[in-house]
Amino acid sequence: MSDPKDKRTATIEREFTHPPEKLWRALTQQHLMEEWLMKNDFKPEVGHAFQLKGEWGGVMDCEVLAIEPHRKLCYSWNFSNDDPLYSLESTVTFMLTPTANGTHLKVEQSGFRPDQKQAYGGAHAGWKGFLANLDALLDTLD
Repeated sequence: MSDPKDKRTATIEREFTHPPEKLWRALTQQHLMEEWLMKNDFKPEVGHAFQLKGEWGGVMDCEVLAIEPHRKLCYSWNFSNDDPLYSLESTVTFMLTPTANGTHLKVEQSGFRPDQKQAYGGAHAGWKGFLANLDALLDTLD
């Protein structure tokens, strides 16, 4: 088993022309999360266990770990697979910072082992796609 300090973190940052309150709604309301991320049974309550269900049939088992309204959301993101290279125990953290023109969003997914290069690279690409979906959704919200 690898040492926790050997774990890698995928970090994606993006500027949005929307206020933190609007992003927060999209990050924490189940029906909105489904629009940009995945089907889910999320509730914004620390300790709430939920699942994210990908279109490819994969299921992530998650638990809300921390909430600071309009500033920070953190949950576990775990995926089990028969192949250890594809099994993942990770944590996703969203950090929102107000800017003059909207919000800076930093997403960190931590917990990738050194032998999970494909999963690590996939997280970078996946989060970029999810955040593009999020941006498009935000443009449709009041």
